Amino acid sequence: MDAFIDKAKAYLDSKRGERVTLGELASAVGSSPFHLQRRFKEAFGVSPRDYQDAHRVEAVKSSLQNGRRVADAVFDAGYGSVSRFYEKPMLGMKARDYRAKGKGQRISYCSFSSPLGTVLIAATDKGLCSVKLGDEARRLARLLAEEFSAAEIVPGDLKELKAKILAFIEGEANLARLPLDIRGTVFQRRVWDELRRIPRGETRTYQEIARAIGAPAAVRAVGSACGANPVALAVPCHRAVRTDGGMGGYAWGVQRKRKLLALEKKR
Repeated sequence: MDAFIDKAKAYLDSKRGERVTLGELASAVGSSPFHLQRRFKEAFGVSPRDYQDAHRVEAVKSSLQNGRRVADAVFDAGYGSVSRFYEKPMLGMKARDYRAKGKGQRISYCSFSSPLGTVLIAATDKGLCSVKLGDEARRLARLLAEEFSAAEIVPGDLKELKAKILAFIEGEANLARLPLDIRGTVFQRRVWDELRRIPRGETRTYQEIARAIGAPAAVRAVGSACGANPVALAVPCHRAVRTDGGMGGYAWGVQRKRKLLALEKKR
């Protein structure tokens, strides 16, 4: 990575809570705005402005989880108004709902058996917010409770969502249009959107995904975004593999990833 790109990132990190223009940043690192914009995006997958926005959103999330009022969290992160924060929503859930890990949110969930083992799905009234895979329903329910520790989590049949998930595993449904209620950074959302474009029965390398989103140097970040995916299957991160043909990582186990890919190739 070019030294001036590292310098640009360090400069932005030192100015968190402030709005740094592209011209100011270019001047600080001794580069032209056009060249800086292009090289920064290649290295990190986002523009300098989106990089700043992502960190401001993370600051808001941290404050909300600590119980701060929405307005205070937004202003402390450097937004000029609450409306400016909502112009580019990245939390998925509304800020008031995300506060203190889902405080005030009602989340319904259910678990069921499948060819992949136990599946847990959870949803708000806006859409699917969690899909977890494993061997024990109780363990998956504990993980959900930790993720949304301040939300009201209640059992529900979720018949329609359950049917769609099972049909997807059996090769009879496409989840690309399934409503989601998830949160993520700008970069993570770009990776997740690209994953949803991969046809069933096909895979893409982490390198190919990085190139597809215009960030060829951000291969490792693509892998991290796959690992942070909160809705397995609905965002098919299992279709991301290594360049050498290896499986790569998978939050729910490499064996389960291998089985899922085999099931998809049969149909």
